[in-house]
Amino acid sequence: MSQPQSMPNPFADLQGRVALVTGAFGGLGLHFAKTLARAGCKVALAGRRVAEGEAVLAALREQGATGCVVALDVRDPASVEAAFEAARRELGPIDIVVNSAGIATTGPALAVTEDDWQRVIDTNLNGAWRVAQCAARMMRDTGNGGSIINIASILGMRVLQQVPAYTAAKAGLIHLTQALALEWARHGIRVNAIAPGYFETDINRDFFETESGQALVRRIPQRRLGQPAQLDGALLLLASDASSYMTGTVLPVDGGHMVSTL
Repeated sequence: MSQPQSMPNPFADLQGRVALVTGAFGGLGLHFAKTLARAGCKVALAGRRVAEGEAVLAALREQGATGCVVALDVRDPASVEAAFEAARRELGPIDIVVNSAGIATTGPALAVTEDDWQRVIDTNLNGAWRVAQCAARMMRDTGNGGSIINIASILGMRVLQQVPAYTAAKAGLIHLTQALALEWARHGIRVNAIAPGYFETDINRDFFETESGQALVRRIPQRRLGQPAQLDGALLLLASDASSYMTGTVLPVDGGHMVSTL
């Protein structure tokens, strides 16, 4: 009787892959960079605060990771191209891109200034477009394809008051994800998105301890905030060949918030 063959590890193909993560010096972007490094990727940490990025890289190297820091302002097309070229020179052809740079402004829609609106849209939507297009050109030219992972939000599918620019940008990013997936599949480039719900970070921790914050948490079916590590499964799935037949997919990771009653 033949022995059963062991199933291959679907994430093993990340060993030696090259990933570029935007917004990598803090928040969820930093967590994504660390997760990919632990999975064996060589990681290009991309963002504006280069000194902070160097500190992050030093910590990763102490844990045996390989990577580099590249200066990147997603609002500047020249900066995007320079960052990708620097990452390619340092680490090799880029296989995985995580589009996680983002900002938000909060306030009544009637009080949003033109400057506020443009800043959020140019970072969260236009910036993601610039990064994805630059990545896709490189992936097409190498002939190896790749995986682009856009970090959207459940607020791109269901709205919340007082963040009009953010919700508009994330809704646009979801449709952009699907449009690019359709067009770039022929080049072996997969474009998918993760739509996080409410996750605890250093920035929002104090708010979620208030009565208003706790009221919001009670509306989540699982009655708790997400922890960054709970995004790892979706990230590693979309980054690896385990999702080789997935493109144009948006994965909510939200404790059931998207299916809660209105």
